[in-house]
Amino acid sequence: MRYAQILSTGRYVPEKCLPNAYFDELFPDRDIDGWLVANVGIKERHVMAPEETTSDLALHAAHQALARASLQPEDLGLIIVATDTPDYLSPATATVLQHKLGAINAGTFDINCACAGWVTAVETAARFIATDDELDFALVVGAYGMTRFVDYTDYKTCTLFADGAGAVILGAAKSPGFLAGQRVAFGQFYDALGIYTGGVACPVTPASENGGIPRVQFVKRFPPTFNAENWPRLIRHTVAKANLTLDEIDFYLFTQLNLNTIKQIMKILEQPLTKTHWIMDKWGYTGSACIPMALDDAIEQGRGPKPGDLVLFCASGGGISMACNIWRWQR
Repeated sequence: MRYAQILSTGRYVPEKCLPNAYFDELFPDRDIDGWLVANVGIKERHVMAPEETTSDLALHAAHQALARASLQPEDLGLIIVATDTPDYLSPATATVLQHKLGAINAGTFDINCACAGWVTAVETAARFIATDDELDFALVVGAYGMTRFVDYTDYKTCTLFADGAGAVILGAAKSPGFLAGQRVAFGQFYDALGIYTGGVACPVTPASENGGIPRVQFVKRFPPTFNAENWPRLIRHTVAKANLTLDEIDFYLFTQLNLNTIKQIMKILEQPLTKTHWIMDKWGYTGSACIPMALDDAIEQGRGPKPGDLVLFCASGGGISMACNIWRWQR
């Protein structure tokens, strides 16, 4: 039997930081800082440099993860990039990353289920490793360059989104790391939040709209309790698939958009907050990158999973797509 284990983590946070005070000055008639801290938990966020691309963010995180696994780029057999802010509509950003990294032996593809992308991608890589005798190491990166698509006159979007990347290296092993996973979607919300230009349905942004630049936008209101209603059901189902109980899970990581929601979920699950970690306060909302970034940060602070711990990832993103999986930590 072949199994997949997480061997190492890495992350990249761009240098430029925008505190909430920046947006208080941008929108003087609104208390941006007060609202964000009370309702979301964001205090500041980092944005990519003008010359950086999504693949550059991924490259930094990938180098760190490879170094921590004592591997070279040539050791990789697969690269998956989870992003909804790709370098190009085509080709895949994972292919760009393969070239920049020098991972000449790796196959590549992107996964786009918005902010649920990385959790979906890490399970996908685990299943490839389990069924392919020639695949020993895979790189899975969540990368987010959403600030390229925000409208800085729209306080509802530009104050939330940030940039960054998080990566893990998966390796083949004789004992299981990946234990169980589950995915679910609510396609009726496909037109509620997204970047609705650049594809076949709307290939060109009218020049009269935002200067002709594609923008992320909230089109329809999401039910405010959507994650609180659906995450617990998804989590319980995944835990049951692994023949575990909620109490046996040692570490929970969620999409890092709303701190209040994370606290509410842990209360619903009757789990202590010491079993989770959050980063939106210092790095803003980094979409598909947020969970691996939070995992890496928790490990760096000594708050992350220990060898033998059971770790659960749960994410949701535009669409709405959701994904959850459970791992036995082996590091």
